[in-house]
Amino acid sequence: QVQLVESGGGLVQAGGSLRLSCAASRFIFNINAMGWYRQAPGQQRELVAGITTSGHTNYADSVKDRFTISRDKNKNTVYLQMNSLKPEDTAVYYCAADRAGVLVAPRYWGQGTQVTVSS
Repeated sequence: QVQLVESGGGLVQAGGSLRLSCAASRFIFNINAMGWYRQAPGQQRELVAGITTSGHTNYADSVKDRFTISRDKNKNTVYLQMNSLKPEDTAVYYCAADRAGVLVAPRYWGQGTQVTVSS
């Protein structure tokens, strides 16, 4: 089941920027929290950024001053603007969504988009 579709990943040099997009299926209703996780090889999946329907956001400490999450409720789409990218940001980025107000154990997942930062 592909219920969330990510786009915008790619290869970028350190210091560059990427903008990720995630669109939810039109058949998914009552989505509240949305956000982005990432997983590097050999690492655990971690929450990068989340956003609620009220616009409250939270970020991992490692990205707080560099990444910005936003949401278009009309399109049921979430974005992640990534600036000042570092090689350690290299990972597969997964979009997630849930009926809950915060992301704890998301019900819906995208298939992931690769972000590679070179130096």
